[in-house]
Amino acid sequence: MPAPMSSDPSTAPLNIVHRGEPSRSALRVAELRAVHALLDDPVVLDDPVALPLLGRQAAAALREDPFALNDPLSRGLRAALVVRSRFAEDELASRVGEGVRQYVVLGAGLDTFACRNPWPALDVFEVDHPATQAWKRALLADAGIATPPNLRFAATDFEQRSLEQALEAAGFRRDRPACFSWLGVTMYLRPESVMETLAAVARCAPGSSICFDFRLPPHLLNPVERAIGDVVTAQVAALGEPWIAAFEPEALRDDLLRIGFREASEVSGDELTRRYLPRRKDGLRAPGSQRLMLARR
Repeated sequence: MPAPMSSDPSTAPLNIVHRGEPSRSALRVAELRAVHALLDDPVVLDDPVALPLLGRQAAAALREDPFALNDPLSRGLRAALVVRSRFAEDELASRVGEGVRQYVVLGAGLDTFACRNPWPALDVFEVDHPATQAWKRALLADAGIATPPNLRFAATDFEQRSLEQALEAAGFRRDRPACFSWLGVTMYLRPESVMETLAAVARCAPGSSICFDFRLPPHLLNPVERAIGDVVTAQVAALGEPWIAAFEPEALRDDLLRIGFREASEVSGDELTRRYLPRRKDGLRAPGSQRLMLARR
């Protein structure tokens, strides 16, 4: 069992990505998204790229036995992953309908939207650590998946380099609105780094928006949610990617309005289940502790 994490972020173990290694949690996210297409019916997030992106050997192993990732904890994580991505992509579709032509995926990991992008006029910017981006590009090449012409890679470390610098270097237009998604990242950062990145988004052109997920502090969880959270926290710490930040929804919403967003709304796991996973025979549902925030300029 991993040693308990310190409550002091300054003494937390060094994230493996900060040591120049690709994100292991990004691989598990991709595996669970791939299993969604193999096991779940109906599919919430249609992602035909997730499985081949893993490589021939890993893809074959999952096809042969997808139930290896169907234990209760994996099922809950899988539901959380697919509904958060579906929510973010639904928000993107709404913004594209209003004329937005820039989509920024913060902490992209092995996200596949750029390979599924149905809008030729939409430029996609993937922001992530250079090590994770190099790993992803190698996986794309090995799988024979062409890099879309409207995909831009913006290398950065959210703890070291500003988002604005990374996007500017990749050709992002700050005078035009953009839709941002930031999924599965904030919990790995210091709270101040999270707010610095959100403030950078709030400085973008009016009409911009961001969808991101965040971790609740333990005192806002019920006993079952706390127990599950302890297990997941230990697992990610063992991978070398410890969770650090947690936010109270009302305080976070107030902070978003203070830094320049026009509106901000919280979306709970129960709401995500009602929206995307209603009345399923397989009983798949989003965790009650899951939280998304949608903020708009």
